[in-house]
Amino acid sequence: MEGYHISVDGRHITSFPYHTGFVLEDATGLYLNGDVDVHSVFAASLPSSHPSVAPQQHLEMFRKWQAPPVLDGQVELFIGILSAGNHFAERMAVRKTWMQHKLMRYSKVVARFFVALNGRKEINAQLKKEADYFGDIIIVPYMDNYDLVVLKTVAICEYGVHTMAAKYIMKCDDDTFVRVEAMIQEAKKVPSDRSLYIGNINYYHRVFRSGKWAVTYEEWPEEEYPPYANGPGYIISSDIAQFIVAEFQSHKLRLFKMEDVSMGMWVEKFNSSKPVEYVHSFKFCQYGCTEDYYTAHYQSPRQMICLWDKLNQGMPQCCSMR
Repeated sequence: MEGYHISVDGRHITSFPYHTGFVLEDATGLYLNGDVDVHSVFAASLPSSHPSVAPQQHLEMFRKWQAPPVLDGQVELFIGILSAGNHFAERMAVRKTWMQHKLMRYSKVVARFFVALNGRKEINAQLKKEADYFGDIIIVPYMDNYDLVVLKTVAICEYGVHTMAAKYIMKCDDDTFVRVEAMIQEAKKVPSDRSLYIGNINYYHRVFRSGKWAVTYEEWPEEEYPPYANGPGYIISSDIAQFIVAEFQSHKLRLFKMEDVSMGMWVEKFNSSKPVEYVHSFKFCQYGCTEDYYTAHYQSPRQMICLWDKLNQGMPQCCSMR
């Protein structure tokens, strides 16, 4: 994750970091020179492909894709979408699909992308143009980094509470397809005077001490996490969001490196003073899509368009192509 590691016959020879501002998604090839015979190359955790170059090929600068003005009156649901600076194609696919839902036009539901700065100046320049034109991007003022994703979630809560005065706040990713109407219906199942936390909730999830999601005993000494909803899509009530923002502003908020686990920790702390209704559903899909989904994750731009077409025909069905 930090850079390149070179081994010969299983023996580590050298390591070096990525070029400043370079992320693996930008790689288009690998070139080696020197007195070495390459017998094999093994690439771990490489994305299969990503359209992070030539944003002009992906952005459709038409007025119909611009964010509609937010009308007076309370916003029912605010959706904060986590995105990366160079995910031009993903954002465009979301704008052309579920962000076109009729509830968006009447300001009952409002969605915004939350994007941190990229290490490449040209990406940031294009991102600024995109934000100015579409009016649906909130640029958070720090360099994008996995360990800081949790700050985007805090920013979503703050924007949803202070700018939108939303009744419910949802967090999702830019490769998550959201059935907007289903989100409202799920939230309304809980009495309006109750605090709620809705999603695909993990109960008694054990802490990994090795591997990609490894956590040290200093970071989290217990063997299990508190209940938490998987990150691709979950909803909280505004009182929980207000609590998170207040805790952050008073420097009391625990910022754990895994964003979805962090939310579980915050909700548990809130729950100690006011009861929270935990609502679990596998229809908030963690991996891919299931029939009659509420949210579908890991959806490519092509799949987003396909899901939207099917949904408009009254069929919340999955799309198998990538």
